[in-house]
Formats: sequence, C-alpha cells, structure tokens
Amino acid sequence: MNDLTKDTPAPAPAPAGTPLVELTGVSKSYGNVRALREVSLEVHAGEITCVLGDNGAGKSTLIKIIAGLHPHDAGTYTIEGEQVRHTSPREALDRGIATVYQDLAVVPLMPVWRNFFLGSEPTKGRGPLRRLDVAAMRGTTHQALLRMGIDLRDVDQPIGTLSGGERQCVAIARAVHFGAKVLVLDEPTAALGVKQSGVVLKYVAAARDAGLGVVLITHNPHHAYLVGDRFILLKRGTMSGSHLKKDITLDELTREMAGGSELDELTHELMRRTTTAPPATDPENPA
Repeated sequence: MNDLTKDTPAPAPAPAGTPLVELTGVSKSYGNVRALREVSLEVHAGEITCVLGDNGAGKSTLIKIIAGLHPHDAGTYTIEGEQVRHTSPREALDRGIATVYQDLAVVPLMPVWRNFFLGSEPTKGRGPLRRLDVAAMRGTTHQALLRMGIDLRDVDQPIGTLSGGERQCVAIARAVHFGAKVLVLDEPTAALGVKQSGVVLKYVAAARDAGLGVVLITHNPHHAYLVGDRFILLKRGTMSGSHLKKDITLDELTREMAGGSELDELTHELMRRTTTAPPATDPENPA
C-alpha cells in the first residue's frame, strides 16, 4: 500500500480535563480603543463560567471573539486543545460554539417550531416537489423542548406571544438540540423579572447538566453565584478577578464586582456627609 492509499490518521483526542474553550491573554483593539487587554478564561464540560462586569467592561467584545464575530488581536484561543482563529460565526458554530444574544434574533410572528429550525429547516421530496417537512419540525421541536423540561401548550403559537423567559428557554433548547458543545448566553436575565429569571437560570443549569460548557455573561452577581462554577470579573477591558466558586462567597463576589475599596470609600463619604449634615429646621417653629 502506497502513501496515497493510506488512511489519514484521525486527530488525537484532547487529554482528559482539557477545557472545551480556553482563552489565554486575549486582547482586542478597535483603532486606538483598547476593548480587551490580556483576558483569560476556561470553559469546561458540565460547568458554567460566569463573566461579570458593568457596562463598558468588555463583555460584548469577549462574546464576539468567542462567537467568531471578531478575531482577537493577541493571545490564544483554543477549542479542545486546538488553537483557532475564527473568521465568521459559522466557523464557531461548526465547532460547537452556540451563542444566544440578548435580542435572541427571533421572528416574533413566526411559530415556535419555525424559529426553532430557522436556517436549518429539514425538507422532504425532490426537485419541484421539495418542501419543508413541517410535521417533523413540529414534532422535533415539541420533543426537544420536553427534554429540557419545557412543556409549551402549542408549538404553533407565534414565538412573540411567549414571555421573555420562555423565549430564552426555547433558544437554549435549540442550541442543545443542534449539538452545541459550548453555549454562550448574553445577559439572559437582564430584562426579566425575578420569577422569569429563576426559570431561565433553571434551564441554564439544565444545559450544564446535559454536559455543555456554558459561558454566562451577566452584571448580576446573585444570578451568577446561583449557577456558576467559575467567575471572571472584567473592568474597563481588563480582568479584575478570577475565582472558583469554592474560593469566594457571594458577599465577596458582590463587593469585588461593585468596586471593593472604591465602594468602601464611597460608603465612608456618604456616611460622613449624613452624620455631619445640619439638622432640618421646622419652618413653623424656627430655632
């Protein structure tokens, strides 16, 4: 057998414990604006990595790099031990990186099943008789949602009639169904009330329990601490902290995200002004 007929050897599997996604010293600039500076994180199967930060901290830029929307300028980005440099979201999706953005990118007037398969519709028939396999899409959507614990009354209802939390859950179930290895969630609870936020976090945990690696982008330390295993804190494009859950309490996480010593200084200043303010006078009984 000559070299041309030999089978190409399959790539060696990544060693046990290798992160599904790992960013090391990643930086990104837009012209003279440094959006990210030497940020590192790991995403492991069956774990949730939470990225916390206020507006302008660099969370959106980090999402775009992981999702393949923007390439990084410096540092390394590896998927299961293989260094990559995505040039499009399709490349990231083909490698198992599914991103659910805050606006969800759904078509409100289309039924749930149509949004579930949007861009990946199965067909039946050939040639001029080729058409969408509507029955298969309806049945698959219903079963996929049930597997995630989501029991919709009717998958034919427009997705715009669902609550914000329900739409987030459909998007999570869709990513799981289409074989995502890593699920990136952009502020999934930002516009939701307490009850709906709890529902979404329940399904985020369900995705983790299904073996996915999850990246949860949020500015809410309470939500992060409920489900997170690892915490990355960003401030003005740089890392201000990196912790495992076992190494930090909720109070410490909240304090660190709120500014730590800066918060202490502000609290001291406000208390000083309160205690030194002159007493209010009664206009009817002046001193």
